[in-house]
Amino acid sequence: MEKSAQEAHNVNSRGRRSRQEILDAAARVMSVRGYAGTSISTLVKETGLPKSAFYHHFESKAGLLSAVMAQGAKGFFDAMREAHRDPPAGGTPRERLGWYLRKTGEVFVHREEFLRLLLVLVMSNEAAEAPEATLTVSEVRGEGRDHMRHMIRSSFAGEGEDAANAVADALAHFGMAGFDGAFVSLQSGDGKPISEFMEQLADAMVAIGEALIAARRGAGEPGEPVRRAASPARRRA
Repeated sequence: MEKSAQEAHNVNSRGRRSRQEILDAAARVMSVRGYAGTSISTLVKETGLPKSAFYHHFESKAGLLSAVMAQGAKGFFDAMREAHRDPPAGGTPRERLGWYLRKTGEVFVHREEFLRLLLVLVMSNEAAEAPEATLTVSEVRGEGRDHMRHMIRSSFAGEGEDAANAVADALAHFGMAGFDGAFVSLQSGDGKPISEFMEQLADAMVAIGEALIAARRGAGEPGEPVRRAASPARRRA
């Protein structure tokens, strides 16, 4: 009986390892070749596992993509939460947002495979046969915007809750577009580190946010007076 239990444990352990090997190989290859360009035969060569192992763990190639995206999304947002766990106390909106964006840029650099595959799926119709993966892509984009709203809202919290919420709602999509562009530039080898893009994005977002708050004040909207911090450009002038 003890021997049978040990054998079952060994079989389960091997099964978990082979499943993880397949997921890791699929994430790596799909992030370079895309979903359509990644065949099961290619993954068999990458892992050294028999084709039967793939269909033991995943019903289809579409099911494998769904699992890859689910694992990648969990790892990415776990890393984001860890990176943003201890934000600075106080400081100007520029100092706070700059901290958030720098930390986010660091996560991007260490999660390149997942983000490459995510962008491929966003810009193509490759995942049409994998509805779960398509749903995951939509959920990742939505959760990303929620993180962006949190970063902006926290950065402008000193301007009052209403003002901070208004700026976060207005700039969440713009911030995501900045992230997308910075990551594409990183992947294309343009020669600029992502940290530089994050600093410039912080400058732009704070300038727009301050202008929005000033407009709200001029229109008699609720909110605290804007405490402007000199941007790097103004300090250099």
